Amino acid sequence: MKRAFTLAVSAAALLAAAPAARAQVEIQFWHAMGGQLGETVEGIVDDYNAQQDAYQVVASYRGNYTETMTGAIAAFRAGEHPHVVQVFEVGTATMMAAEGAVLPVHEIMQAQDFDWDPDAYLPAVRSYYETAAGDLLSLPFNSSTPVMWVNMDLLNEAGAAVPETWDDVFTVAEALQAQGHDCALSFGWQSWVMIENFLAWHDQPIATLGNGFGGLDTEFVFQDNAELAALLQRIADSQAEGTFEYGGRRGDSLPLFTSGECALWLNSSAYYGAISEQAEFEFAQAMLPLDTSLADAPQNSIIGGATLWVLDRHETEEYSGVADFFRYLSSPEVQARWHQETGYVPITTAAYELSREQGFYETNPGTDTAIQQLSLKEPTENSRGLRLGNFVQIRDIINEELELLWAGDKTAAEALNDAARRGNELLRQFEEQHS
Repeated sequence: MKRAFTLAVSAAALLAAAPAARAQVEIQFWHAMGGQLGETVEGIVDDYNAQQDAYQVVASYRGNYTETMTGAIAAFRAGEHPHVVQVFEVGTATMMAAEGAVLPVHEIMQAQDFDWDPDAYLPAVRSYYETAAGDLLSLPFNSSTPVMWVNMDLLNEAGAAVPETWDDVFTVAEALQAQGHDCALSFGWQSWVMIENFLAWHDQPIATLGNGFGGLDTEFVFQDNAELAALLQRIADSQAEGTFEYGGRRGDSLPLFTSGECALWLNSSAYYGAISEQAEFEFAQAMLPLDTSLADAPQNSIIGGATLWVLDRHETEEYSGVADFFRYLSSPEVQARWHQETGYVPITTAAYELSREQGFYETNPGTDTAIQQLSLKEPTENSRGLRLGNFVQIRDIINEELELLWAGDKTAAEALNDAARRGNELLRQFEEQHS
């Protein structure tokens, strides 16, 4: 995937490049942020363009994460690709395998005159996107982690405390049902929340070879986790009492929470903006529940969201513009703004500290929950994330199998076994294509 990338140029070449810089070098940036998030992205880009006159970043919304990534790959093959494309975390292995298409971010940034410290990024964020040698492949941008969203009005009415364990979740459900309120729990992005993060939170593997970081010949092991199967079965069985309600694969279940129907919702911290606008009750964020049959204390959660990948075959001075834009995006002020407006975590320690100094967490209690989860402990081999080929398609398989569980057509053990078997077939296909 790598090739040598240098910006060593002669003085004459620098002088020749100067007129192009004065004419504003254009940088194409494709992203997958729609709605309110897209407006924030556009505002950040506009502010960058206004504060300097060497480069003009053109931000273009290209659909959801999958559409944006596949569109950029197709555009690269046609020679019409952007300089920068936003790719979600499960597309990392695909981008790494795109031979000759990607320029590693650490090489671009280290070639500039300004100082750049990759250690400035939070360890749980950085570790997902770096090589075994610790070199960043893409620029962290919008990182989130699942949290437990809580309807405090409903819990207070039922005299229930915010749950800390999965047993507590079902205790809350009983208290709610005693008050005539059925739905205690829903969640979205169920592979990410209920398998990928559940396992990381309890320091358990999802696959061999360090969850795929150690090589392409990895295989799934989540189907062998008896505690995971038991919890999923318990959740499925609780539908009979109305405790759990399934609302869709991504964020489709958000209305179940914001309408007040379900008291607890497990999903991304990045729904802060939407929940703030829609919920007409007191809400809070809490850490993910712990399964005490599997661990005595949580490890750390893993991120979702996306990074910014740089595509090859553009002019040298344009990559200088990319690097300058990336420096701006990583600044404490910009990251604090992004964090506070969206609910995504500040990707640097400096941005977190700035948000704290500004009083954001005092004014908005619980908004640092995601950061606390990610920083709870130093990531282990099981909790740094995952790097698995074809995982976009594998997530669809996991969704299909879990939906069969919720429908009562399979047991949890059957669904997990079938998801792993089908997923392993796609892992082998990816290995054959990229070995």
